[in-house]
Amino acid sequence: MKKIFMLVAALTIAGSAAANEAAAPYGSARLNTAQRPVLNTVFDVSYDDPQKLAILYDFIVHTKAVTRGKIVVVSHGPELKAFAKENYARYRVIVDKFATLTSQGVAFHMCGNALKVAGYAPQDMHGFITVVPSGFADIAYYEYKGYQYINPTPLSTKDIRQAE
Repeated sequence: MKKIFMLVAALTIAGSAAANEAAAPYGSARLNTAQRPVLNTVFDVSYDDPQKLAILYDFIVHTKAVTRGKIVVVSHGPELKAFAKENYARYRVIVDKFATLTSQGVAFHMCGNALKVAGYAPQDMHGFITVVPSGFADIAYYEYKGYQYINPTPLSTKDIRQAE
């Protein structure tokens, strides 16, 4: 009986190993934790929905932890309405988070052209924002200064493992 148990256990282990090999023919991913050089980055932001700014906030926090350099966020899309003083009650949580980031050295720039088209003036925005004449020109300027360009797509990976 003991021999049968040992045989079943051995076959189970062998079968499990074979199944793992079949499911992972390329082995496992490597983890690279080597520290990168300090990098300055410029984020190009144009989101159709201001609620997506919550994802941007996470992107900035995680990027800042690795790059350790200066960060400039250039906003030039519909998300700018979240930063209008008149909308503070609605977007308070995200506005407060971005204000905290600016107190940690992240610069938040907003395109003056986009503001004008949306019907806003610089004084309609919160005080931690710097309005620049052109968002695209601002991005080009920071790239010229050696900042690395980032265009963060506002797609969350939260719960993706359970998604069909």
